[in-house]
Amino acid sequence: MLHWLAAARAALVPPADRPGAVLVDLGCGAGLLAPHLAGKGYRHVGLDLTASALAQAAGHGVAPVRGDVAAVPLADGCADVVAAGEILEHVTDLPAVLAHACRLLRPGGLLVVDTIAATRLARVVAVTLAERVPGGPPPGIHDPALFVDRAALVRECARHGVALELRGLRPRVTDLVAFLAGRRPAVRMVPVPTTAVLFQAVGRRR
Repeated sequence: MLHWLAAARAALVPPADRPGAVLVDLGCGAGLLAPHLAGKGYRHVGLDLTASALAQAAGHGVAPVRGDVAAVPLADGCADVVAAGEILEHVTDLPAVLAHACRLLRPGGLLVVDTIAATRLARVVAVTLAERVPGGPPPGIHDPALFVDRAALVRECARHGVALELRGLRPRVTDLVAFLAGRRPAVRMVPVPTTAVLFQAVGRRR
């Protein structure tokens, strides 16, 4: 499912508008975002704590940086885009992570986030149900106590000059049925009106 989400995240990233544009990928893992950014013109810098994941990311053309998303060792204003995909629901200090994500952006830079909302419905869908679906998240990977309060997310980013817009996201049902039946290798993610389970957030730094 991380592959499906990476494709949806990349779709929110416009082509680079200047030579040498930089995209910083927080919690980049094995570099799943990289293939979906091909041809968009960014230098893709990936930050992660896991050395083996960074080695795999480097194989996808990502410039690896080992570090913590709550203490990013990169300069203020270094990024045209900061992506934080499927990482915020795993951090214990959300304000610190968001402060770093925002400070990395140059004026006009774009923040792209996808994560899981702190709701009872999200706990049922993302844990009780999704962890039983083949290709879904491994059992026990999520701690619902860390799911993201949407109001806090918007508020913290606004404090650092980034006004976010949120939209819900879910797998396309026909794709998911075909995937489970072994007739489709991937599932497209589609927007939905509710942000109560999985959602994306996008905003530019003033």
